[in-house]
Amino acid sequence: MKRPGVLVMIGAAVMAFAVACGGGGSSSAENETAGKYPLLSKAMQNRAAYIPSQCYTITEGEAGQKFNPCYSCHKNSAEPNYNNDDDLQEAYTFAEYANTNRWTNLFKDRTAAVAAQSDSDILAYVRQDNYKSADGRIILAEKLKSVPAEWDFDGDKKWDGYTPDCNFSFDSEGFDRTSSNGYTGWRAYGYAPFLGTFWPTNGSTDDVLIRLAEIFRQDENGNFSTAVYKINLAIVESLIKKKDIAINAVNETLYGVDLDKNGSLGTAAIIKYDWLPSAGKYMSYVGRAKAELAAGRVHLAGGLFPEGTEFLHSVRYIDVNGGEISMSARMKELRYAKKMGWYTYSDLENAAYAELKEEYDFPTRLSVYYGDIESGLSNTTGWIYQGFIEDAAGDLRPQTYEETVFCMGCHTRLGATSDSIFTFGRKYEDASKRGWYHWTQKSIKGTPEHQAAYDGKGVQYEYEMYLKQNLAGDEFRENEELKAKFFNADGSLKTDAVNAMRSDISVLLFPSSSRALMLNKAYRVIVKEQSYIYGRDANVKAVTNVHKTVSPQDKPTGITDFILSTASSLIF
Repeated sequence: MKRPGVLVMIGAAVMAFAVACGGGGSSSAENETAGKYPLLSKAMQNRAAYIPSQCYTITEGEAGQKFNPCYSCHKNSAEPNYNNDDDLQEAYTFAEYANTNRWTNLFKDRTAAVAAQSDSDILAYVRQDNYKSADGRIILAEKLKSVPAEWDFDGDKKWDGYTPDCNFSFDSEGFDRTSSNGYTGWRAYGYAPFLGTFWPTNGSTDDVLIRLAEIFRQDENGNFSTAVYKINLAIVESLIKKKDIAINAVNETLYGVDLDKNGSLGTAAIIKYDWLPSAGKYMSYVGRAKAELAAGRVHLAGGLFPEGTEFLHSVRYIDVNGGEISMSARMKELRYAKKMGWYTYSDLENAAYAELKEEYDFPTRLSVYYGDIESGLSNTTGWIYQGFIEDAAGDLRPQTYEETVFCMGCHTRLGATSDSIFTFGRKYEDASKRGWYHWTQKSIKGTPEHQAAYDGKGVQYEYEMYLKQNLAGDEFRENEELKAKFFNADGSLKTDAVNAMRSDISVLLFPSSSRALMLNKAYRVIVKEQSYIYGRDANVKAVTNVHKTVSPQDKPTGITDFILSTASSLIF
């Protein structure tokens, strides 16, 4: 259940493209462009593509049950997230156009197409690396050196967007290394998988990496320093989570910053979160970023990432080897985000109020996101988002405008995010690696269940809470395997399964081998069809617990037991 967005212009040429893509018809000029650049200019089939398919879930059962997966995204957010969209648990608050569910792939039966694929063929497919060649080159980066005409939005014969540069070759601290043992700046981290859709049992494995701007990786003389970079990453983690973060002991005198806020420079084992300018409390980065902060060229604030922060998110198939579940070599998607500008608390609050005003003044207006497949799409609060996805042959290609709009609703104005990002606030903090590792280095298997604080309900186990509120392990309530494992016939949770999950969340998150292969096959059908604009959910049979149309306008969900928590409520 999503609200309309605020429109922000980032350039006349970009705006013209976005309006053309969002329009209902196609002009002769647009048709001419479509003939030259077919991937770039096809009119949108779903102008509400920013509303995820999960938001059309039916939340009331025939026997009067209430299902509430909505609270996972729609929360009473904490500043500087001013969206406070927990009220969207209450009704399907769509613009009139969006009352028709255009994610029609949900209603297809792929049973025959899935059955036609053998287990050996799908395993061979998902184990083939479509990101790097056999000699270690990044395939997409090589293609972008001579950008294909259909990807070249502005026709300047060069790629203007993000060029994949992560080697996915990690050292013992999660840093991505080059073939010459250098650093790309990317660092992988483990995190608590977000509720529902991103659990592997529902179709995909994934990973996330962060990279701060170059100045955060340099000492005061401008030289690259892993020591400086690790401290600055810990400072950013403290800012996003608004809490103290444990670090390996460092000598503060080397950096001239009282990291643990004990009043003197000595040995620090924590980054103390102590930022409240109105009370004279400030924090600082270290190295070159310290000087840039003092000069006002970069910024620091609780709950916000600094300018230039990047995220890389690969979405993958599920590999199965001897009954063990893991990430596949093949990528379904490679998603990229970069923070391009700085918004103050006041800026963000004003933007949230403008959102509410637009919803009130123009209840039928749809969101429009400005950008293109080369430069990415703006989320209106400083971030650019861009994506690459499999073509029919399984090679990665840039997403079209509409395919990228699919990503924007969740990364624009949502109560569950921290500065538009889902995972960093959910980063693990284990004592051995501080959460800095890639899933290929440390499987999620054996990870204990974490807790979260809920208004009026106290501290609860997060995944158990989701199961209780949704009476299922996915928004569509179609995962029968998980239901059989965790639920009794009367809808109560099975004590033995919940107890097993306490010490190992893979009991919940990982599918059986047979289900993993089935989901892989179902998604490959979508790849061959190139039908992403009609949905990316890997369902085999037609989904039944989803509205095809929502009526009446602003239809109540029937949910009355609202779950209230903030994005920063997790307890590790």
